[in-house]
Amino acid sequence: MADELYMQRCLELASLGMGNVSPNPLVGCVIVAEGQVIGEGYHEKIGEAHAEVNAVKAVFARYGDAAPLLLEKATAYVSLEPCAHFGKTPPCADLLIRHRIKKVIIGNRDPFEAVDGKGIERLRDAGVEVVSGVLEKECSWVNRRFFTRILQQRPYIILKWANTANGYFAPVAEEQRWISGPLARRLVHKWRTEEDAVIVGKRTALVDNPRLDVREWPGRNPIRILIDKNLEIPAESHLYNDVAKTIVFNELRTDIEGNIHFIQMEDMQYYLPQKIAFQLYLMDIQSVIIDGGANLLNQFINAGLWDEARVFSSSLSWENGILAPQINGVITDVQQVGNDRLSIYQNKS
Repeated sequence: MADELYMQRCLELASLGMGNVSPNPLVGCVIVAEGQVIGEGYHEKIGEAHAEVNAVKAVFARYGDAAPLLLEKATAYVSLEPCAHFGKTPPCADLLIRHRIKKVIIGNRDPFEAVDGKGIERLRDAGVEVVSGVLEKECSWVNRRFFTRILQQRPYIILKWANTANGYFAPVAEEQRWISGPLARRLVHKWRTEEDAVIVGKRTALVDNPRLDVREWPGRNPIRILIDKNLEIPAESHLYNDVAKTIVFNELRTDIEGNIHFIQMEDMQYYLPQKIAFQLYLMDIQSVIIDGGANLLNQFINAGLWDEARVFSSSLSWENGILAPQINGVITDVQQVGNDRLSIYQNKS
């Protein structure tokens, strides 16, 4: 049980990097010697020190001159296989070898081509005992965004919407009417800090004039993505302000104006979800929330191109409206958020 407990701590640490390390994985590391945690760390920010480096630094900060001897007796727990290549930082496998770590226990093997077993091999070649697969399922879940990008060559796709108690998504008339309550809206802002980008279609942009920022939650704003085939959204739209980068997929031009990136696509009426997903993969966008409207959400659903759906159901009922999307997925969680019920679906197909 001790191995599982220490690995669970790795996952708690890894999750602290949410929203700050993409497209890198979330990684936590705990170093244990003589039954005591002597150091821990996590990957805090893209381009900066990895989890193993921060954990080793913590050992030296705490124990000073006694650190080298402690590390020689230590076991390092890491939620993902230590890297074995030079990227923005040196290989973490080499760091653990240099400090003569006795044993390394790993949650997941890293599927990234430059690692993919090479870190484990390098450690074993140096005489380090390696155990892999501890809390493997839980570690995979924490890094589901990273694994989706590497293995499926697309971002992790989250669908999000709210519907009334009788199944309506939006008014028929082009007017803005709130369905979910203030607590649900605040939670959505938290979600935006955790994902790379948020996508809306043209009708949503015209009717709601959304900001797609995180003004109700501390954290960084996501990249805003607008689907606007004929560039009909006016320049005074909130999506064109300077609080975050905006990408506009359209059929007319490719250009950059300040923080606005126009990207031309051909034949957007065909295979649009697949084209968007591949373009975002090429741009190293690892996760995205599809935030409406109904047509765009239905296109991703019909293409089977989604991983998770987060659906708020209100106690309100409307006389009429645009019907909410219908989804076939496995409900993995149901929560009460203020007056709204939140259902989480996973795509198991």
